[in-house]
Amino acid sequence: MDVIVDTHAAIWFITDNKQLPESSKKIIEEPKNNCYVSIATLWEMGIKYSLGKLKLKAELKRIFELFFESGFLLLPITPDHILTNASLAFHHRDPFDRLIIAQAKREGYALISKDAEFDKYDVNLIWN
Repeated sequence: MDVIVDTHAAIWFITDNKQLPESSKKIIEEPKNNCYVSIATLWEMGIKYSLGKLKLKAELKRIFELFFESGFLLLPITPDHILTNASLAFHHRDPFDRLIIAQAKREGYALISKDAEFDKYDVNLIWN
């Protein structure tokens, strides 16, 4: 299975935060699955970190390293993702979330996120 892991879920996975449901954790840990973090996730984290809105127990660079040491793959942003994003209805206004939704739709990947708004976009949302 190909899965995009939303920002909060990826952070919770690498920090072993109990807010990440065990079933979602098992999907990420399954070696047969390809679990991606979007470059949009890294971008969002960088902005929030620089503004002081994202508090981490490690430096941002180390968090990124932990993502990849944990087996996450990096999903780049392509022109097709931007075109898909441009066609999305405005149920969700967060530009980073919209881009992650567009990537999931365009690639046909499932999406691990607690954000119930994602369900309005006809994506395979996993959270339980």
